[in-house]
Amino acid sequence: MKECSGARASLGIARLLLLLVAASSPLVGQQLDSAAVLHKVDAAVMARVDGIKGYTATEHYSVFRNKDETHPVAEMTVKTKYERETGKSYQVLSESGSTLMRSLVLQAILDNEKHVNEPGVREGAWITTANYEMQVKPGGIQKMDGRDCVAIALTPRRKEPYLLLGTLWVDARNGEIVRIEGKGSKSSSVFTGETEMMRQYVDINGFGEAMHARAESDSFLFGPTVVTIDYKDYQIQGRTGN
Repeated sequence: MKECSGARASLGIARLLLLLVAASSPLVGQQLDSAAVLHKVDAAVMARVDGIKGYTATEHYSVFRNKDETHPVAEMTVKTKYERETGKSYQVLSESGSTLMRSLVLQAILDNEKHVNEPGVREGAWITTANYEMQVKPGGIQKMDGRDCVAIALTPRRKEPYLLLGTLWVDARNGEIVRIEGKGSKSSSVFTGETEMMRQYVDINGFGEAMHARAESDSFLFGPTVVTIDYKDYQIQGRTGN
């Protein structure tokens, strides 16, 4: 009898442990609460908006043409400075290659980023439910860039070149943006055509910051063109200072 009682107790403990593991792990048959996920997304974006007074970073831009992604036709490295009160500014550290591509492609990207980050404009570009209809995709938790993520379908609430129709992946734990892929809901120029875009993010000081981006288009003016951006050397100033 004692052996039976001991076996039942051990089985009960094993079942309890299994339940505890299942309850604590987002990977074990968890039904996602869509409303809760979207609330985390909005909260993570606003935490970044409210928490960062400014930052600097180094960005390297490369332009590739005609399906050759080995030899860039133009490159530019810039020092980016963001301030909450004024937005973004750029200092060109180095540049090489086609003057035309640097002028019409890379400078256009910088000008657009500067405009989008101006106070009064940037609010409309935030990846929040105010700017997008968001729908959690089926499939539960999935790995993306080494993190446990939730995939969310994005549909812009209005047509703007800086709003994407595509998919967002966010950290399942805190809603922080991990990756976004899609097409601009509106072309910024009749010459650029439809653009496929991707941006990866990394956690820096508790905030999701861009790490790598890629934009691919096939336009009347430039033909097949790919632009890549690599970001590094972030120095973030919190709201109360560092």
